[in-house]
Amino acid sequence: MTKQNIQNRINYLRKELNKHNYNYYVKSQPTISDYDYDMLINELIKLENENPDFFDVNSPSQRVGNDINVEFKQIRHKYQMLSLGNTYSKQEIIDFDNRVRKTIGDNFEYVCELKFDGTSISLTYINGKLHHAVTRGDGVMGDDVTSNVKTIKSIPLQLHGNDYPDELEVRGEIIIPLKAFNRLNEERIEIGEAPFANPRNAASGSLKIQKSSIVARRPLDCYLYYVLGDDLKFDNHYDNLQSAKKWGLKISENFKLCNNIEEITEFIEYWDKERQNLDYDIDGIVIKVNSIEQQEKLGFTAKSPRWAIAYKFKAERVSIKLYSIDYQVGRTGVITPVANLEPVQLGGTIVKRASLHNADIIKNLNIRINDTVFVEKGGEIIPKIVGIDRSKRKKDSKPLIYIDKCPECGTNLIRSEGEAHHFCPNEFGCPPQIKGKIEHFISRKAMNIDSLGQETIDLLFKNKLINNVADLYDLKIEQLIPLERMGQKSASNIIKSIEESKKVPFQKVLYALGIRFVGETVAKTLSKNFNSIDNIENAGFERLINVEEIGEKIAESIIKFFNNEINYKLIERLKNKGLQFKIFEEEQNKASDKLKGLSIIISGTFKNHSRDELKLLIEENGGKNVSSISKNTDFLLAGDKIGPSKLTKVKKLGIPIITEDDFIDMIK
Repeated sequence: MTKQNIQNRINYLRKELNKHNYNYYVKSQPTISDYDYDMLINELIKLENENPDFFDVNSPSQRVGNDINVEFKQIRHKYQMLSLGNTYSKQEIIDFDNRVRKTIGDNFEYVCELKFDGTSISLTYINGKLHHAVTRGDGVMGDDVTSNVKTIKSIPLQLHGNDYPDELEVRGEIIIPLKAFNRLNEERIEIGEAPFANPRNAASGSLKIQKSSIVARRPLDCYLYYVLGDDLKFDNHYDNLQSAKKWGLKISENFKLCNNIEEITEFIEYWDKERQNLDYDIDGIVIKVNSIEQQEKLGFTAKSPRWAIAYKFKAERVSIKLYSIDYQVGRTGVITPVANLEPVQLGGTIVKRASLHNADIIKNLNIRINDTVFVEKGGEIIPKIVGIDRSKRKKDSKPLIYIDKCPECGTNLIRSEGEAHHFCPNEFGCPPQIKGKIEHFISRKAMNIDSLGQETIDLLFKNKLINNVADLYDLKIEQLIPLERMGQKSASNIIKSIEESKKVPFQKVLYALGIRFVGETVAKTLSKNFNSIDNIENAGFERLINVEEIGEKIAESIIKFFNNEINYKLIERLKNKGLQFKIFEEEQNKASDKLKGLSIIISGTFKNHSRDELKLLIEENGGKNVSSISKNTDFLLAGDKIGPSKLTKVKKLGIPIITEDDFIDMIK
């Protein structure tokens, strides 16, 4: 390459990396995989090292990454918060080991630990109390997110015991467990919000929300892995982690002392396979010199410690052809583009389709029909397109033009300012929206009409027996029996289930109406604060936004819903059919604080209550429903047919098991 070509390549790499840094750190919307980013930064570093005359102090290679947000107060790190050097090569680990031995000799050991894929955090404890929590920022200064971090239950506000230093700094990674992440995305899709790209972005975005009450509803967790201080009890990393455990800090069990490259390689290979069984993302293994004295002797470069390195796993990736793109219409009118792919085995399953989420993702990827695309399993669960193999793109390929009309009803699509998605505004005439609203209404978390399903709704709609949710309550057995795959028993069960749904409490009815941005949690908040549908309708914008957790977007959506004449008539019909549109006085008064501060997990089947009824009772009495077992779980509320693995874990952690009768006695 000529000098001019080298300079052009360096300038191109800097421009690309700056763009990707902005998408990642500021927008929390990465458009490139970690591996591809690392390849670009490594190429830039190599070219800059070989061509020092092109050095630039503002080059992306000179940064640690920056997540500073001007809306937060900044705090200076007592110890600079650098990033680790990354490698995908086991040979580079051998090279790292050789460099370490050259400086400190052969008398040392390593600690190998999991590299959590989350967002970095630094916690400072003074006299055992959490004093402040700060993001990485630029490595020197970070954002003060203490109020948000205090909502994370796995982070202690007061350390246990009394043998901790007067001042202590602990660093770790804030994450969202995979099951909780999937539920969070389901809820976002349900209310018309764009799903998060991955758990790491969800954790990072959640930490920067201005209202800590909203952060408290996000399923954040935290693993800590580095202890700093002037008066630490031990002079090595391994024993300091063990001390941190005793102080109540959440330290992973999965770290190990290693004496040589063979033991490190064994640890890496084990977790490369075993990570699929974890409920959180890891993207590699961190290798650290154990002795603090030896760490100090090895020192630091401008960006990273010389005594540690991160080996990153390669995400399983395939290169396949994209045949076409479908545009799906959701119940709120949101348009989701979905890529149809050449079927391929990936991560143990056959992948044929991958969501492209919205027009911006398509534009940023510059994706085209008949492209050869790179597909990875995001979070090891959801397949996603992470790039294009442009070397295989045909010369006559044309840029993709995003649709401007609804693929189902032909209505012109709308994209509101600040929203990621296009949507179809024809909510009362677009078939997928009509059927989607009804399917949402009958779902288990809403009206729980379990004798109906998607196929039956489609059948009733095709036969013009229903066009909205109120029509369900006009159905007669004699209308159903003649339908395909329907008989006397099926028809009777449907009518009986519809009649039973009239007993469903107000908060679920409100959720079932499918008001945009009103998910389960918001419906509960509205029902508790306003007690009836009439009070919500008459509340007005100012009254609505004064309620904790109700923002301007939700308030505007609620007002728009009630200002629509069709919705008004629909609610009147449902009122006349006997649905619950207010909280009765006895319901308002029956709540207590008897379970305040307790985290309870429910498992099994019960004689006298459904699981949903028990969950409601937990919430009404101040408790918290949790979905996975951890040392922070206070009780397992156990019914029949509990899985043996769950029981084993509960017993191992010493979590008390209570029966249905025990639970009812607790809240009497």
